[in-house]
Amino acid sequence: MAWLLVVVAGLLETGFAVCLKLSHGFTRLFPTVAFAAFALASFGLLTLSLRKLDVGPAYAVWTGIGAAGTAIYGMVFLGDLVSALKIVSISLVIIGVVGLQLSGSTH
Repeated sequence: MAWLLVVVAGLLETGFAVCLKLSHGFTRLFPTVAFAAFALASFGLLTLSLRKLDVGPAYAVWTGIGAAGTAIYGMVFLGDLVSALKIVSISLVIIGVVGLQLSGSTH
């Protein structure tokens, strides 16, 4: 259950990163409010998961999901540059996240 919280928190991290961009420096109301809601929910779920998980792997998974998700969202929906190197790099982040989770570092 704790890992599920980390995964959902990572997806919410993607949401807050995208809303941060869409807020244009906190000058647009809806993306700014959405950013705050996503950020609070993401940090809240991560905090709950850390009751049962080691901080290093949990934080790495949270950050990896957020980083990969944000990069993918940007390429698919925001017109960010798509390149082979970017796709390989995102794949390496995901492989690293899976490796950390498989390392058996939970209590």
